[in-house]
Parts: sequence; C-alpha cells; structure tokens
Amino acid sequence: MMNCEEATRLLSEAQERPLSLSEKTSLRFHTLMCTGCRRFGEQMHQLRRFSKASRPTDKDADQ
Repeated sequence: MMNCEEATRLLSEAQERPLSLSEKTSLRFHTLMCTGCRRFGEQMHQLRRFSKASRPTDKDADQ
C-alpha cells in the first residue's frame, strides 16, 4: 500500500515524466482514499497550468 510520501513524490514526478501503469494504478488507488494527496495533485496541476500561462510568448518578445 502506497503512503502519502510516495504518493506526493509520484504526483510531482508525473509532471516531468510518464508514470508506469503500476505507478498510475497505485497512485490512483491512494488518491481515491486520501483527500490530502488528491488536493496536492490538483494543486500541482494548477501550478503547472499557471506557470505555462505566464510564460512570455514570441510575440511578447518582439515588443
């Protein structure tokens, strides 16, 4: 059974690399039961979206 430390590590790693099927399955099972880790995963997703949205585009560099 995955613990919260392992789950948050995988949630972070999932932002940088594809997880294996066994990692995805274990993580999904854990986050179904753990509100804290589920919320952490949602926050990681939001941070990634916000950081992508705040990147300057080529059009911004021309100005």
